[in-house]
Amino acid sequence: MKKIALHWQIMIGMILGIVFGFLMTTFSWGKGFTADWIAPLGTIFVSLLKLIAVPLILASLIKGISDLKDISKFKLIGGRTIIIYILTTVIAITIGLLLVNTIKPGNGITEQTIQKLTTEYAGNAKISERIAEAGRQKESGPLQFIVDMVPQNAFKAMGDNKKMLQVIFFAIFLGISMLLVTPSQSEPLKKFFDSLNDVVLKMVDLIMLTAPYAVFALLANVVVTSDDPDILLALLKYAGVVIFGLVLMVAFYCILVAVITKKSPLWFLKQISPAQLLAFSTSSSAATLPVTMERVEEHIGVDKEVSSFVLPVGATINMDGTSLYQAVASVFIMQVLWPEGLTFSNQITIVLTALLASIGSAAVPGAGMVMLVIVLEAIGFPSDKLPIGLALIFAVDRPLDMLRTTINVTGDATVAMIVAKSVGKLGKPNVKNWDDEYKG
Repeated sequence: MKKIALHWQIMIGMILGIVFGFLMTTFSWGKGFTADWIAPLGTIFVSLLKLIAVPLILASLIKGISDLKDISKFKLIGGRTIIIYILTTVIAITIGLLLVNTIKPGNGITEQTIQKLTTEYAGNAKISERIAEAGRQKESGPLQFIVDMVPQNAFKAMGDNKKMLQVIFFAIFLGISMLLVTPSQSEPLKKFFDSLNDVVLKMVDLIMLTAPYAVFALLANVVVTSDDPDILLALLKYAGVVIFGLVLMVAFYCILVAVITKKSPLWFLKQISPAQLLAFSTSSSAATLPVTMERVEEHIGVDKEVSSFVLPVGATINMDGTSLYQAVASVFIMQVLWPEGLTFSNQITIVLTALLASIGSAAVPGAGMVMLVIVLEAIGFPSDKLPIGLALIFAVDRPLDMLRTTINVTGDATVAMIVAKSVGKLGKPNVKNWDDEYKG
């Protein structure tokens, strides 16, 4: 497979994984065999990506800031990044609301389907866990997300991938401090992080050699653990609205790339496709972050000064796909269970709450449903119907989570290109292979 482009290798692995998964469902022992002998390969791959995520963010962000030589440049990049992320998130939520109010997928759900879904999922442990987590987040003060950004112990923050914002804060703080001392004082530390960055990027190259096999394992496991096909069919209209909205977001990104960066959208999608396919397979933009950074820097040409800030921040606060899903899911649930709540003021509240929730949400599988609970509670959705509402969409949440994570990663890469272009840091690609320095 060495002569085949990486994105095609991953695509082949995904297709074979899906076929293998369906094949295993035809045998009574298939699910157990996949869980014991196939799924661990995917788990190891995701663990490897998470293993290098914090060192990569730390080294890349500190290197990027220390290379700027001027704090005003960082303020310019940071300000534009946050503004563009907020704008794309608002557009994503608006697209979701327009589609779900126009197509009205909730009108096709029968009482029998509601009963079946309620019986199947309302008491599900994962749903209860999401509601409890949302309750904890809702009880926090309005500035709690800022408090949570500042670590009490930098090493403890680096030991937990869920505390990515704390790692980013520490890296930015350290990078800026390096700019404020003399070059002779900061040079030894700068050389260390420059070297660490190069080595970790080489680790990304090595890990990516196993990507086709890993996505095979990940997709095979998703298929054998999928839910009742009849339920999935009943929710096809709802899922279709979400997918249509996500496709529109990709079209929106392509327009931005073509108009602002003057690059071919097809070329952009081709270069970022390995990161997209991994995001689809893992459902985690945080796990995909090392690959996203490698593709954006080496294959698209975004300078590290920009990518090292824009992409880690985006993986944490930019969730366009998830925000669009929340808009569709919340209105869909209201159409089925609480039609009297479909007021204009409630839909404005959905926009604002989904935007704020996306900033403080973790970049891990299942975070979208926690955000959805927060959104529904913000508009006064009846608490006794909340488990039923989540049960309505739980059956198709995993495949939609895979798709919306793909959009999140695509949005991160798009914003990185736009910011880089705006500050004159979008250059020519410089692709590095895993064996460039290998003499064996």
